[in-house]
Amino acid sequence: MTRVKHAVSSRKRRKKVLKSAKGQRGSRSKLLRTAKESVRRAMVSSYGDRKKKKGDFRSLWIVRINAACKAEDISYSGFIAGLKKAGIGLNRKMLADLAVNDDRGFKALVKRVKQ
Repeated sequence: MTRVKHAVSSRKRRKKVLKSAKGQRGSRSKLLRTAKESVRRAMVSSYGDRKKKKGDFRSLWIVRINAACKAEDISYSGFIAGLKKAGIGLNRKMLADLAVNDDRGFKALVKRVKQ
């Protein structure tokens, strides 16, 4: 049988893990075993946090809409219910953008909702 050397592939594998662990503190970026653990946990967290990000943004939009509604003397829930009743199909992202950037437009929406 011929002799097989694995040096190139194993080095490549180790370097890939250590490169992923770059920027972490201490042995997490230097030693292979701790780097492997650290990278695995980081991957798990990054997957979950990509899902969590959607909820975080929705919460932010709701806070912005609520603040703009309070300035117009209407509750957030009353505003959303009024929009549905009036048949206005704007999502929370667009409503938050209106509340922050287009004060007149948001006031016009509130006026239609209050009718």
